[in-house]
Amino acid sequence: MPQEQTTIAALSQPPSNDMSGEAVEHLIFAVTDVEDLRRNGPVILAQGSGIRVTDLDGRSYVDMIGSGSRANSLGYGREDLARAYHDQALRMHFPGTGNFTTEPTIRLAKTLAQITPGDLSRCFFTSGGSEAVESALKLAKASQQDSGRKPRAYKVISRWNAYHGSTMGAMSVTNWLSVAQSTEPRVPGVSFVPSPKNYRNPLGLSEESFAEVCARALERQILLEGPDQVAAFIAEPVMQADGVQIAPRSYWEQVREICDRYGVYLIIDEVICGFGRTGKWFASEHFGIRPDLMTMAKAMTAGYAPMGCAIAAEAVAAPIGHFRHVHTYSGHPACAAVANAVIATKAKNGLVEQAGARGPRILAQLKAEVEPLAIVGQVRGLGHWHAIEFTADKATRAVFTDNTVVAVRDRLRRKGVMVGIVGQSLEIAPPLIATDTEIFDAIAIIAEAIREIAAERGLDRG
Repeated sequence: MPQEQTTIAALSQPPSNDMSGEAVEHLIFAVTDVEDLRRNGPVILAQGSGIRVTDLDGRSYVDMIGSGSRANSLGYGREDLARAYHDQALRMHFPGTGNFTTEPTIRLAKTLAQITPGDLSRCFFTSGGSEAVESALKLAKASQQDSGRKPRAYKVISRWNAYHGSTMGAMSVTNWLSVAQSTEPRVPGVSFVPSPKNYRNPLGLSEESFAEVCARALERQILLEGPDQVAAFIAEPVMQADGVQIAPRSYWEQVREICDRYGVYLIIDEVICGFGRTGKWFASEHFGIRPDLMTMAKAMTAGYAPMGCAIAAEAVAAPIGHFRHVHTYSGHPACAAVANAVIATKAKNGLVEQAGARGPRILAQLKAEVEPLAIVGQVRGLGHWHAIEFTADKATRAVFTDNTVVAVRDRLRRKGVMVGIVGQSLEIAPPLIATDTEIFDAIAIIAEAIREIAAERGLDRG
């Protein structure tokens, strides 16, 4: 059979026993070591229901990390969300770009204007979070320049350890060290200031004192760069790097005041935090943050369709006479239909409020069962997003320089629990539909896995 016919025929065949090898041969995996993939293979998931998934070998796992990227907020196998996409795709699957749009996209924009904090009201839709950040950066610069307030403004300030995406502009405001240098040189005009940090910070200060230092550093950086050239400051309300980093409310109050004083737009990146993950529709609400622009994606469609959004206040959007920016699938109607269904489902069933009420109980259980363990330094979190930060020495808060944290993650996978790993922390981010029993049973297994690894490595003796 000719090669082309062989390839086409293979598309209709059931999964082969060597699919792991085929995956490594034909796919490029994000932020994953190739040698590790060759040794251990990728995890190839075949199906899911509720918060459980099954791989090609029939092994079952409880998903405690929201499909790896924390996007999955409503679980697997939902016919209602698949049907929303299906029905809209049959009716009008794609209107084109420019001034073409559809009813579900308009309806989604109106809903977002109602549920987002502050004066946010004008949406530009994308296919994901990186594109949303890219769009927000361009909107901020275009608004500053077109308004005449700052005709030379092109600079953006970000924070240490930030991760904002993988497109060129988004990567340029990223400082997550495992990926930050991979695309240098960066887009010109980007600089970084320290970010508030839980448990460990480079000055050895209390969390509150270091947050104060970080706020003052932002003002100094604006003055250093020249306020007339600084278009925006971008930050996550809860930072993912090093695991669920939560700044005090006072930090955000100072940031807002500084941005107002120097006419700098505040871009809040809610790509991970948004749509209920922290127990509010948007994590900004925990801290009283009033963004000028906000980005969102991931749980916006619960992972059932690719979509993101940059939403701006009217005062930001109004001066832009011609937004010279385009995405082919901006406002894709079938994706918008899924987002509308996701928001309606969460609102109807009170899932965001439930996550908010459950969050303190999850944290209390982690503090009772996990934080006292010999290699755990701190647990923290909000809603359905928590981190377990490890330490080689509770007294000095020393980091592990070996693979201990990875070993805990791998042990949990063998026990049938999927969690995330960022730096020295494990992350827990179960779908909002998870039950108390599912979550608290998983926490017990997490504690068991940590005890086992600590004992095997002789780390359980104080």
